[in-house]
Parts: sequence; C-alpha cells; structure tokens
Amino acid sequence: MEKDDLKSKLKKIKLLVMDVDGTLTDGTVFYSARGEEMKRFSLRDGMGIELLRKGNIESAILTSETSAIVEQRAKKLKIQHVLLGSRNKKNDLENLAKNLSLSLEEIAYIGDDVNDIFALQVSGVSACPADATYEVKQIVDHQCKANAGYGAVRELCELILINQNKSIVLTENW
Repeated sequence: MEKDDLKSKLKKIKLLVMDVDGTLTDGTVFYSARGEEMKRFSLRDGMGIELLRKGNIESAILTSETSAIVEQRAKKLKIQHVLLGSRNKKNDLENLAKNLSLSLEEIAYIGDDVNDIFALQVSGVSACPADATYEVKQIVDHQCKANAGYGAVRELCELILINQNKSIVLTENW
C-alpha cells in the first residue's frame, strides 16, 4: 500500500479492534500445576491503548478465546467493547461497527493469524505484528516492526495518533 493511502485511511479511524493471542500477547500460554492459565501482556501496548483513549479513539477486543484473563486485562485498560468466543470475526466486527454507528472505514483491526483474515479484509486499516503468519502479512495495510506482545499494538496506536495530528502529550493526571 502506498504511504499516502495509508495516511489517508488512518485519519478516519475512530476505533481500534485488537485480537488477543498472537497480537496483544506473544501467543504463549503458561499453565500452573493446578491448571491455572496465565498470559503475558505488554505494558507498552497498554499505554498505547490509554493514549488512544486520551485522543478520543476507542478500542475493542475481538477474540476467539473465552478467557477471564482477557476480561481482566480489558477491565484494567478500560476497554468497554470486549467480544469473547468469536467464531466469525468478520461478522462480529460488522455487528460492532453497526452497534457503535461506525463505518468499517473508521475501524482499524490488528490480528495475526488466519482466523483474523476476513476481519482484516473489511477493516478501514488492517495491521499485523511483525511475527504474524505469512498469509496475514500478504493482505494487511501495515506490518508492524514490533512482534506480538512486544509493542506491535503500541506502534499501531502511535501511527493512528500521529496521522490524526493528535500529539502524544503526557499529563500529570494519569
């Protein structure tokens, strides 16, 4: 995609929708001896989401997993739109857009694997972490330099804010 085309698309974004495993996390799952599941999230990605919110851009999670861990992370990040257990991400993305009175052009989607492809294809801006699958890398508007769980989401957040001329200004009130 041409750089100017991407810049034009980024200016329209009002909502960032994120996959979780392989996007917000590095795709690794840890299990304790008692069967407790744990996932690793990047604090920098979290700050990117918070910066988006300060720039009046909402965020959402759309994942095929049903996980209390994801619910807790979304709560911590004040993400209001959380869709768990999705079996058709494109359909769920379209319904989310409709419910929020947004066009698909106003939505950026970041995902990493084949179950994200149809949602990526209908989004206004599609992106993936550097370590996404080959098939996903072939169709996205932007391939992040950072890997999943290591700042890819933050990178996309900053790209959106910069292209909307919204400065990433720190305030004393966090």
